[in-house]
Amino acid sequence: MSALFSLIDSMQLDFFGKLATCVRQALEPPKIERRAAAPAPPAAPDNSSVALQKTARDLLRSLACHDLASRVAVRWNPRMRSTAGTAYPGKALITLNPRLHEFGADEIDRTLRHELAHLLAHHRVGRRRIAPHGAEWQQACRDLGLTDEKRCHDLPLPRRKVARRFVYRCPNCAVELHRVRPFRRKSACLECCRRFRGGQYDEKFRFVKVTAPPPTPK
Repeated sequence: MSALFSLIDSMQLDFFGKLATCVRQALEPPKIERRAAAPAPPAAPDNSSVALQKTARDLLRSLACHDLASRVAVRWNPRMRSTAGTAYPGKALITLNPRLHEFGADEIDRTLRHELAHLLAHHRVGRRRIAPHGAEWQQACRDLGLTDEKRCHDLPLPRRKVARRFVYRCPNCAVELHRVRPFRRKSACLECCRRFRGGQYDEKFRFVKVTAPPPTPK
C-alpha cells in the first residue's frame, strides 16, 4: 500500500512539474532570431574641401615641402563656370569648380594635383619667374603622379567668349599680350627676362599698355 501512495505522489509531482514548465514557457516572450547584419556598402569618397586639403598637404609632405603643406588651402568656388580649377601661388590657395562632382572622384583628384603642381613649381623656384605650364610645372606634375598632363582640361564645361580688351607690348621685343583684365602689378616680358636676366624681373622689359596701333615698319 505504501508503494502505491509513493507512486501516486511521484505522479502528482511529475504532473505539477510539467504544468509549471508549460506555464513558464507560455509566459516567456517569444524568441527573436537575430540574423547577421548585411555588410555596409563602401563609403563614398570624401570630396569635401577639408578632405581635399588634407590630401594636398599629405602629397606635399611626401615631397618634403612641409612649409607649403602647412599653408595650402583648398576651396570649392560655385562662381566658376568654364574653369575646372585655379591656383594662387601667392596665397597658397586652390579653388575648384563644384561641377567636377559630375565627372567623378578621379577627375577631382586629377584637377587637384594639376593645380597643386602650380603651387609646387612656384614654391620650388622662389621669386624667379616661370611659365605657367613650363618645364617646372611639368616636373611638379610628374612628382605628384601626373604623367603627360595637359595644360588645359577637355571637360564639357560651358565655354564663354570674353573680349580681351587690354593690350600690352614689350618695349624690347614688341611682343603683344592681350588680357581680359588689366595688370594689377608690375609685369614684364618673360622671354626677355629669361634671355637677358636669367629669369629675374627687369624694369626695362616691363609691359607697356598699348594706346595706339604700332607703327608700320618701313
